[in-house]
Amino acid sequence: MTRVWFLPLLLVVGGSAVATALFLNGSPGAAAALLLVFVLLAGVNSPLIFPRSIGALEAQRRSAADGRPIVYWRPGCPYCMRLRVRLGRAARRAHWVDIWRDPAGAAAVRAVNDGNETVPTVVVEGQPHTNPDPEWARDHLFPSA
Repeated sequence: MTRVWFLPLLLVVGGSAVATALFLNGSPGAAAALLLVFVLLAGVNSPLIFPRSIGALEAQRRSAADGRPIVYWRPGCPYCMRLRVRLGRAARRAHWVDIWRDPAGAAAVRAVNDGNETVPTVVVEGQPHTNPDPEWARDHLFPSA
């Protein structure tokens, strides 16, 4: 749980320290702008921008029932973030599994990636796609998105 929030917390603390130094040096506008940038970076790198994660076994059960894809991801992964942003609202139609919170999810990813925890790994109809191009994912997973 702590490593999920390490980078966002580091960004907020570091940004606060730099903003405080700027403020004390007489640049309150620059301090506020810089702090805002760091807070936004922290938000983007946090698990908050991703749909709510479920366990791998539950995701597999739901995917078998409704045919929706499973996206294995982890916080702080720039490729996961890129996929999430490019999918837009359609991302909520997939089942998201945070491999740092779910050991079964991490094991499922390692099983299809030669022992590596390479994310994002998208499973569609039982076929894994490791780090797919976001445009391909949007066009093939959610054609109406």
